[in-house]
Amino acid sequence: MIFNLRLYKGWDAYIEKVELTIPGLIKTLIDGIAFISNMENVLMGEILQVAGLDIKAIVINIEEEGIKAIILKGEDIVKPGFKLIRTKELFKFPVTTQLLGRVVNAYGEPIDSNRSFKYSYLKRKVEIKAPGIISRYKVNEPLQTGIKAVDGLIPIGRGQRELIIGDKSTGKTTIGVDTILNQRNNNWIPATHVHCIYVSIGQRRANVAKLAHLLRKKDAMSYSVILAATASESCALQYLIPYCATTLGEYLMTRGAGSLVIYDDLSKHAVAYRQLSLLLRRFPSREAYPADVFYLHSRLLERSTKFNDLTNYGGSLTSLPVIETQLGDVSAYIPTNVISITDGQIFLESQLFNKGIRPAVNTGLSVSRIGSAAQNKIMKAISGPLKLELAQYREMQSLEQFGENLEEATKKLLRRGKILTELLIQPQSRPISLDNEVVMLYAGVKNLLRNINLNLISVFEKKLLEVRKNSNLYYSILKSIELNYYSSISLDLLVLKLLLTI
Repeated sequence: MIFNLRLYKGWDAYIEKVELTIPGLIKTLIDGIAFISNMENVLMGEILQVAGLDIKAIVINIEEEGIKAIILKGEDIVKPGFKLIRTKELFKFPVTTQLLGRVVNAYGEPIDSNRSFKYSYLKRKVEIKAPGIISRYKVNEPLQTGIKAVDGLIPIGRGQRELIIGDKSTGKTTIGVDTILNQRNNNWIPATHVHCIYVSIGQRRANVAKLAHLLRKKDAMSYSVILAATASESCALQYLIPYCATTLGEYLMTRGAGSLVIYDDLSKHAVAYRQLSLLLRRFPSREAYPADVFYLHSRLLERSTKFNDLTNYGGSLTSLPVIETQLGDVSAYIPTNVISITDGQIFLESQLFNKGIRPAVNTGLSVSRIGSAAQNKIMKAISGPLKLELAQYREMQSLEQFGENLEEATKKLLRRGKILTELLIQPQSRPISLDNEVVMLYAGVKNLLRNINLNLISVFEKKLLEVRKNSNLYYSILKSIELNYYSSISLDLLVLKLLLTI
């Protein structure tokens, strides 16, 4: 027994009170789940400490016979019979801007090359209530991804939750990484500053190392953080890591900056939670997932928001959750759950990916419920008819097998659809600035590329990217975009000038 003598100040005098604290006893320990007896008044999510050791556990179940806790690390050291002491603190994550540029775990400890790195920080609870309606503001500010197919057809706004869904190896991670790379040109302006947080759940360590190397090579790590709970770590850490990332994003958001969190991926997060729940002997539901798996993701993604001016923050937290499907089945349990929580989805199709159309965005199944409210005005004016024309092309695509027997109008429609599809193809890790996106999409929508060979569209794009910004014509385009106004004559001249150089 441990006696803690505390002094409590009453209305007129100090009153002595002896508080009795009885350590809990580990009865059984299976796969990092400890069953603890003789412990009362424990809070859900409270941190327990192993007596005499720097090993902590988190309470995950409270039952009549006792409590169940997850040993966070050091489960190979802890044995049945060990004693646990209450800390009366919930699980917290260290938050600070000094984490930018680092790869850390669920405890905020660096796991990259410089592991001796020390920093000053605050600690925040990882489980908090989502912001209420009064403190939220409508999503009306664009978050440029640098991907033509996304910025033109499925615009993402700051504070939005946009799902990236598709089969394995269809480029889901690439969309998130390109979005991070595209923020590099905006992050020197305070009004457009975006801190990026990439969450790796259940992936290989080699993949995390490759991503960190790419971000450093592209000079994007200075405003980014990678939080990793790899496949070799316990299911408890894989369960906690998205909430830790959201806590860090909320801290950066309350400093007035924009935050972007990419959860890669929530399918593995749900699997880790299922494994954890089965070890806790919870009743399985559909597909053996626990009944509260929907609440698991909803309480995570509901924390994404754009604050109004009354909160004195002015920041935003944008979420890009990733879900992996099996053979394109979007009607499975976890995909339908997350689709109903988010504000839209970017669906990547394996057939398009295998044809070389990358990013393999299926414009028919992809949607943004925010719509053009979060789209740049000039992009909205230019890309308006783009989605309709691509939908018409998909309907008529089956008629290509008839060849020369088609009507002339149908041939023109198919040719136009091929040009637009080719125009949306984009290499990996090469995001494009807004001005170049506008000119390319304008050339496609206004049918200025009707006489060009399909193989030369990539050459046209290359020529456009090589145009120097000191060009008077190009400078006028940039000014037009900044003023949310465009001149058709200027854009036509720029496109024709580029076509003459091919």
